[in-house]
Amino acid sequence: MRFVTYSYNKREYLGILKEAGVVELNSVLSQIGKTRVNSMNEFIGIYYDEIKVIEEDMKHKKFDIIPLDKIKILAPIRNPRRNILCLGKNYVEHANEVKATAISKDGIPKAPIYFTKAVNECIGNDDEIRFSTEVTKKVDYEVELAVIIGKNGTNIKPEYAEEYIFGYTIINDVSARDLQSTHNQWFKGKSLDTFCPMGPSIVHKNEIPFPVELDINCKVNGEVRQSSNTKKLIFDIPYIISDLSKGFTLKTGDIISTGTPSGVGMGFKPEKLLKNGDVVECNIEKIGKLTNKVCTL
Repeated sequence: MRFVTYSYNKREYLGILKEAGVVELNSVLSQIGKTRVNSMNEFIGIYYDEIKVIEEDMKHKKFDIIPLDKIKILAPIRNPRRNILCLGKNYVEHANEVKATAISKDGIPKAPIYFTKAVNECIGNDDEIRFSTEVTKKVDYEVELAVIIGKNGTNIKPEYAEEYIFGYTIINDVSARDLQSTHNQWFKGKSLDTFCPMGPSIVHKNEIPFPVELDINCKVNGEVRQSSNTKKLIFDIPYIISDLSKGFTLKTGDIISTGTPSGVGMGFKPEKLLKNGDVVECNIEKIGKLTNKVCTL
C-alpha cells in the first residue's frame, strides 16, 4: 500500500494511493470499523501492525476514488516530530567526490556519519525549492532513500531491523554548500526553509523486498546527474537502524535519510549547482518520482 497526504477542495487529507486516484484514508478506516486518525504519524503509530488487515478488509468494500488531477499531493509527513535523521557520505563514490570534508585517510567513513536536518515543513511533489541568493549562492541536490520508522525501539539488533520499519519514501536533501563551508558543519546548510522535498508517497515495506536494493537517480533539467543502487550503501539499513538505536530510542514516525550517491552538483568540475528555473527530478525504483522546481528570491 502507498500512503499520501493531499489537498482537496482547500482541505488536507490522508489517503491511500491507487492507480486511478486516491481513496480518503479516514473513510476507509470508518467503513472497516477502525478509529479515524488526525495525521500520518498517528496512523503509523496506531496501525503499524494492521496494514495487511486493512488491505484485506478493503477488498470487501467499495470506496470513492478521487482522480489525481483533482488533488494536490503534499509531503506524506509534512511536519516531522523530530529532525530528519541523516547519514553523510554513505556511498563510496560520493565520499570520493567530496574530498573537502575527508574524515579518514582514504575518505571512506569507518563509522556512520550522523547529522540532523531541521525541517520547518517538508515540501511535496511539484512544490518549489525557494531560497534567497543573499543567504546562499551554492545550492545542491541529493536524492536519498528515506526509511520511516513504525514503532519505538532501542538497542535493535540488525536481524530485527525490518520489524521497526513502516515504509519508505524519497527525500531530496537540498544543501547550501557555502553555508556548510562557512559554519564547518552541515546543520544550517541542510535546514533552510523548503530544503526538504519528500514524497510523493510512503510505500509500505510489504511492497519492497528486504534487503532493499533499488535503483536510485536524480536528473536536473532532464540530465542524469546521479545514478546508483541502494545495495551500494556503505552502511546498509539494518546496520543503520541497529547502530543508531544503541542508547538512542528511535520513535514512531522518525525519518532516516540514508545518504546520497555520487553526482551531486559540487562534485562536478566546474560545479553544477542549482539555479533559478532548474527542475530537479528524484527517482527511486518501486517508490516513484519526486519533482521540484528551483525558485530564487
